[in-house]
Amino acid sequence: MIPVILSGGSGTRLWPLSRGQYPKQFLPLVSDRTMVQETLLRIMDLAGLQAPIAVCNEDHRFIMAEQLLQIGVKPRAIILEPCGRNTAPAVAMAALAADSPEDVLLVLPADHVITDGESFLRAAEQAKILAEQDLLVTFGVIPTSPETGYGYIKAGAEISHGALRVAAFVEKPDLTTAENYVASGEYFWNSGMFAFKAGVYLRELEKFNPAMLAACRAAFEAAKMDLDFTRLDRDLFAACPSDSIDYAVMEKTDAAAMVPLDAGWNDVGSWSALWSVIGKDTAGNAVKGDVLALDTKDSFIHASSKLVAVIGLDDVVVVETDDAVMVAAKDRVQDVKLLVEQLKLAERSEAHLHRKVFRPWGHYDSVDKGERHQTKRIVVNPGAKLSVQKHYHRAEHWVVVRGAALVTKNGESLLVAENESLYIPVGVIHSLENPGVIPLEMVEVQTGSYLGEDDIVRYEDNYGRV
Repeated sequence: MIPVILSGGSGTRLWPLSRGQYPKQFLPLVSDRTMVQETLLRIMDLAGLQAPIAVCNEDHRFIMAEQLLQIGVKPRAIILEPCGRNTAPAVAMAALAADSPEDVLLVLPADHVITDGESFLRAAEQAKILAEQDLLVTFGVIPTSPETGYGYIKAGAEISHGALRVAAFVEKPDLTTAENYVASGEYFWNSGMFAFKAGVYLRELEKFNPAMLAACRAAFEAAKMDLDFTRLDRDLFAACPSDSIDYAVMEKTDAAAMVPLDAGWNDVGSWSALWSVIGKDTAGNAVKGDVLALDTKDSFIHASSKLVAVIGLDDVVVVETDDAVMVAAKDRVQDVKLLVEQLKLAERSEAHLHRKVFRPWGHYDSVDKGERHQTKRIVVNPGAKLSVQKHYHRAEHWVVVRGAALVTKNGESLLVAENESLYIPVGVIHSLENPGVIPLEMVEVQTGSYLGEDDIVRYEDNYGRV
């Protein structure tokens, strides 16, 4: 069985922690591991498990690769989507990347929480048996409440050992309808997880949406290898119809089956959902970071960089990062996405970027910015090198505070040690490398008429960004 990790979401409802360039699946929201790491670690005990295929936005490629490396997972492929086309094309790409049409794919979104790992493994083993019989299997979560934020699956006749035929997929209901669904015992939450043979999925996709499969094949066959990444052809993939697995295949096929799942599943689609699955104090507060809560109960309070004090509030969400604070009533957290839409309309960077921005060579933190100056803290990983580059509009002043920097400036190489500084004038071709075994830490002061990140002309780059 090949795990397929779908990591295309932006997680806007968990702003300000989740941002466009660093969404929730790459954050350690529930444990010390990130959600994509937890997704893989919980299935490691499955028998016959092969190396995973990850499908992600091309902007997240280095984050995905680094997080898999941190848990010792070498993927079969990391497929890069140049634009979002929903889950049906993403899974088609994974199916095309499989070695054999007989390979069973276990399709898992990267941002779900499952608290009962053993129950999930049993369900996955059962799904594999059904998939080997050429069925397209989904996991139907046994509902614990009448949720209006989930789609539902109506169960049909039993196949064997509790597995069921799928009678229908149902859209997100209103509250009264959801209550009737749960009371009937015939409906399950739609988890968005699947198991099926690669060839069976492609066969059914071709039957019901041949234009989508044709576009996927064209984009995959024209893909280029970029380091360890499979980079799909941008124009060909953009021409692919956008649709979910449910709409494109599962609602139409007569081979749909369902394995009931009771494993503490949650898709963590909002701050209130996250509050419901993590540990709480005696007042019902889920707290992380430097927090003081007085006469406060049933709240989610997250402090990233400074003390957060809350007095006399109930059922609220307070999330602080180094560049934003969000406060909401817990029953209004679905509207956080509206805040993000306003940020995008105003073209504010907080919609997409954290103050700390991760790069394949390390990260930088923009600590101060004025009209003609900007100050960053830069950390370069041991052995890593920034691109050979120049800037048209800014000069850079570097001060090394830890480690040593190997700098090339107009073709001349020099070693800059701790407490030493260097000046890079406008237009000078330069590069920066950490030749040591400890992280290189620097303070960079930029000055000039334009300080945007797009003022970079790259001549060479170890990460294929030229």
